[in-house]
Amino acid sequence: MEMAGTELRLGLPGTDPSSTSKISNKRCSSHRNNNDEPPPKAQVVGWPPVRSYRKNILEASYVKVSMDGAAYLRKIDLTIYKSYPQLLKALENMFKCSIDVYSETDGYNGCNYIPTYEDKDGDWMLAGDVPWDMFINSCKRLRIMKGSEAKGLASL
Repeated sequence: MEMAGTELRLGLPGTDPSSTSKISNKRCSSHRNNNDEPPPKAQVVGWPPVRSYRKNILEASYVKVSMDGAAYLRKIDLTIYKSYPQLLKALENMFKCSIDVYSETDGYNGCNYIPTYEDKDGDWMLAGDVPWDMFINSCKRLRIMKGSEAKGLASL
């Protein structure tokens, strides 16, 4: 019994069927490994490189920064700064404003803008009230408030 009408053949329509090869459902044994293991996959290169991306995220401490009256937010990595004065200088450059350094005796008395932060407990504190290392570990986000609105945070 011949099934010439139902056989699958490779080739263009109108070509000689005897010159084309038949498609078989069986795999050629010469293409298999000795242990019937699948061939090794090629290394996929893509973006983003996940491993280095995750590594950098674990070492960074990004927080959102907002400023009263500014129409945009910023995000900064607190770990690149080593002290409050460095952070405040960067915020001044970022938002084009003037922020004085915190004084233990006077606080931010008389400043137009006062840097505050939200800690892990959800409380708003003055940036500079706690040691730098404690600040970096507890800061969830920063807000540069107008001096007139920050009166309730501490004795300014």
